[in-house]
Amino acid sequence: MVTKMNIALVLMTILAALPGNIVAVDHIVGDTMGWTIPSGGPITYANWTSGRTFRVGDTLVFNFASGAHDVAKVTKSAYDSCSSTNPISLITVGPANITLNSTGSEYFICTFGQHCNAGQKLAINVATSSTTSPTPAPSPATSPAPTPVPNPTRAPTPTPSLSPSDGPSGPSPSPSGGAGDSPVSAPPPGPVTPEPTTPPPASPGDGLVPPPAPSSASRSVFVHALIMFMPIAISIMC
Repeated sequence: MVTKMNIALVLMTILAALPGNIVAVDHIVGDTMGWTIPSGGPITYANWTSGRTFRVGDTLVFNFASGAHDVAKVTKSAYDSCSSTNPISLITVGPANITLNSTGSEYFICTFGQHCNAGQKLAINVATSSTTSPTPAPSPATSPAPTPVPNPTRAPTPTPSLSPSDGPSGPSPSPSGGAGDSPVSAPPPGPVTPEPTTPPPASPGDGLVPPPAPSSASRSVFVHALIMFMPIAISIMC
């Protein structure tokens, strides 16, 4: 199998290297009428060339009887005037095969008598040669890669959400509304100051002067001072 493939590649390489004249075409001038005095006049061979493509490497075949006609390759001016003086080339033996070797316009006439003026003349335009591109060799068939089968995707297990009642309970807000503050209890009532007992007045016979009773102003100042310092003492103890 490998040897056959190598041979095919070598043949294709040789075909690609061949010149364009491998596809050259032989053009029979006038077809079945051949190279002669046309009955339709000079327009006859002009109509024959229409629709045809002449390329380098093609061959013009002039079919005529030797001694009755010839074919001369001439310049454009000689073609227009039907002059047979100094032709580029002249072939007197038929049939004549002329290979087209260059691009451009080519002109041919018959130099016998008034044959050219009667319409036995040919003008063509030669294009570049055509080369056929070799058909690329088919690439070896490759088996398609297997399509991977997707694994089934498991649906994620839903995580139960915690309701507000299931969450950890936070500390109860303090009554005062401040975070982290310990509630301050009302100060306990201060000790009751016993009212001083007024001693009974001494009789004048005893010779003792009774002490004056404390004024209400002193008692009031003491009570206010005690109320002010009591919360401070409680906060220090706590």
